[in-house]
Amino acid sequence: MTGSPATASSMTPLTPDICVIGGGGAGLSLATAAALFGVSVVLVERDRLGGGKNAVISSALIAASIRARLLHDAGHFGIAAGELDVDFAKIQAHIAGVVAALAPNETAERLAALGVNVITGEARFRDRNTVQVGDREIRARRFVIATGSRPAPPPIPGIGKASVLTMASVLTLSRRPERLIVLGCGSEGVEVAQAMRRLGSSVTIVGAEDLLADEDPEAVALIRRALLRDGIALHERAEILRVETPRNRVRLVLAGTKSEAELALDGTHLLVASEGQPAIAALDLELAGIASDTGGIVVNNGLRTANRRVFAIGGCASAIPHRSHLGHAASHQASLVLRNILFRLPVKASATALPRVTSCEPELASIGLSEEQARKAARDIRILRWPYADNDRAQAERQTEGFVKLITDGRGRILGTTIIGAKAGELIALWCLAIEKGLNVRDVAGLVLPSSSLSELSKRTALSVYSPLASRPGIRRLIGFLRRFG
Repeated sequence: MTGSPATASSMTPLTPDICVIGGGGAGLSLATAAALFGVSVVLVERDRLGGGKNAVISSALIAASIRARLLHDAGHFGIAAGELDVDFAKIQAHIAGVVAALAPNETAERLAALGVNVITGEARFRDRNTVQVGDREIRARRFVIATGSRPAPPPIPGIGKASVLTMASVLTLSRRPERLIVLGCGSEGVEVAQAMRRLGSSVTIVGAEDLLADEDPEAVALIRRALLRDGIALHERAEILRVETPRNRVRLVLAGTKSEAELALDGTHLLVASEGQPAIAALDLELAGIASDTGGIVVNNGLRTANRRVFAIGGCASAIPHRSHLGHAASHQASLVLRNILFRLPVKASATALPRVTSCEPELASIGLSEEQARKAARDIRILRWPYADNDRAQAERQTEGFVKLITDGRGRILGTTIIGAKAGELIALWCLAIEKGLNVRDVAGLVLPSSSLSELSKRTALSVYSPLASRPGIRRLIGFLRRFG
């Protein structure tokens, strides 16, 4: 007795060119791009397409806090805005509206129209060449794992009993947190903490490391000062002993100083803003000959795993930058993998080509090597800088705090850039291009940029490469000689 046509069809192995496991931003990017090239693609997603919305939620929340700050500071321009009135329910509606507006780009119907076969379910490797999803068998020429990472509370005694917030659950709050404790000194923690403080919450940041430990210390010092000025309590390099939950509240107990054994921090809400754990436990990677460690799936510079038919990108890949605020890193990795699969071009994932942005005030953006890294990598480097205070637009808008810091080698090749100040995330774009194309600082110095704009900061920084020439005796003698000819 033979099965029905539907049953037989469901049991027939799928043999696409590419099978993408994970329907987050990176997986969607790779699947849709491959389909546009006419390549057969199967996309497997266990939950919902589009993945987590941390970056979108954070951006929408920050946008609301920026408006609140503008009203607060309007008096500096001779404008009386009155007392600040924050309607948190409407802020939540604003955030939900932003998420909903982007949702149509991430539907199964849209992907199907583009030629992507979407399968819902948990993917597991059965062997080196096969993935099983329910009763469906997929034997693709190439597999790309893009399962990302999932929130994971740190191993602190008692934290399992507390009601812990993540960025996704911030969207479900019915009212503004009265006293918010943010666990994490990274970009996400800093952004959310400042935004919630400016919207009226009392906020404390607690972390085992320094604030923004991977960023330029000089720039971080300005952010630290701004957070303290806003009234945020900071506890860096803290030793967290336990979490308690008295009367349905939350209490973080830290190791105290010599004078006191413990320090208790009480709050109404606890937000964990630390990196999640790679979402790879259910994949049965060992059956496919794929190595992994505590950081995720082990990949080489070309993002290929120990199984040459399988690639891994984004938050599930070990030793690849995949902070929650580096969604663009995962998308970049997707484009690299696609280039290799479709055109057999050699690719190399490099952290130095990825910009980093912390959307607080002042805003911080950087790309390439830090000053410390540059000093270790090159014997001869130059540090060029220009302050915001010397820019017309910055003065007019009363946003004079910050600077552009440029690092070059002895020949003027650009090694890295840090910008701290207004619109830093936009200004870094020029330096992304400069580093990608291997430009010399003199190339940027020769650009014509709009006057009375913040973009002039970049040009002024680059132009400062010529400052030492003005004091050289030989240059002065040459100018004096040329003056004789009129």
